[in-house]
This record gives sequence, structure tokens and C-alpha cells, in this order.
Amino acid sequence: MIAFVSGPVAALAPDAAVVEVGGIGVAVQCTPGTLAGLRVGERARLATSLVVREDSLTLYGFADEDERQVFELLQTASGVGPRLAQAMLAVHTPDALRRALATGDEKALTAVPGIGRKGAQKLLLELKDRLGEPLGARPGGVPAQAAARPAAGWREQLHDALVGLGYPPREAEQAVLAVAPEAEARAADGAAPALPGLLRAALQSLNRGR
Repeated sequence: MIAFVSGPVAALAPDAAVVEVGGIGVAVQCTPGTLAGLRVGERARLATSLVVREDSLTLYGFADEDERQVFELLQTASGVGPRLAQAMLAVHTPDALRRALATGDEKALTAVPGIGRKGAQKLLLELKDRLGEPLGARPGGVPAQAAARPAAGWREQLHDALVGLGYPPREAEQAVLAVAPEAEARAADGAAPALPGLLRAALQSLNRGR
């Protein structure tokens, strides 16, 4: 098992990062929140989980060990593969998922692309006691490294993140427009809009529109 990768970030895409490790570029699938904390040319350390299939080896990366553990625990539920587990962590922090499961919050789970009402009910039954109690380690639900990311190109980053989660480009653009006032207000106050927070707000606006 590859527990983590560490090295300079060689490239970033809407759903992945390439980290140079010993002269080799390692592609790591990441959530938008994790990618928001990375910059090309800067060193990064990502906790990782290797998913082995008959025709592929896919490495998934996370901002910290807690996210990696939750990613793997989510997949113990029937019908939850790595893509859906990653989508759940793109919408919710590990603690937010723990709270949703502990309180039976179907609405929080159906905010994840690919999870309907019946699927949410099934997940609540199967995962309620597997993730444990909320740790409260990240107040506000945004990792510190992601919150500090500058706002350059946030519209493009957010649009790409939503499309990467499976939303049509037109819906993604509408969601970007919906959160633009929030981002612009933060920019006017001299604060850099954090992509994870904007992503969650955009997903909420899409969920309300359905």
C-alpha cells in the first residue's frame, strides 16, 4: 500500500494532481477541496489510498489521514465505490459526514451527486456506526491549507470542479453565478475566496434548484 506521496506538484487538473516523487510523476485523484490547497511548483504531502482493479491502478489523494480513513470506510457500504466516496468527501468534510450519519440527515447525503433518497436511507443504515463521532478538528469544515489558497481563477476552478462531479456545464455555470456575490464580497474585504466553501455553496444552490 502507498500510504502517502510527497514532493513538488508538477501539474494540476480539475480532478487530479501530479506529484513528482523520485523523478517520477505520480497522478493522484483528489477532491476539489484538496486540490485547492496545492500549487504547481510547491511541495505537497498527500495521504493516499490505492484502488486496484483488473484493468487499472488508481491512487486517490487526501489533505490528511482522517480524509483517507473516511474514504476507505465509506466504501465498506454496499454500492459505494471510490468515485462515490470521493464525491461525498468533495461535498462534505469527514466531520460533516459523521454528523449527517449520526443524526440521520438524508438531505445532507442527497446533496452528493449520485445519491438519491433511497440511496441516502441505505447509507444511513449501513454507515451510521462505522465512521465514529465527529472529531471537530476543522472548525467551519475547511482545511487550513485549502482556506489559504489565493483566489486566482476561482470561477474556472469552481466550474471545472462541478463538471468533474458530474454536473452539466450549463448547470455548473449557473451555480458559479449563484455564488459569485459571496466570492466578490470576500474579495472586496481583502479576503481570498476559499474554493471548498464556494463549492459547498454552489452544490447547495444546485440542490435547491432540483
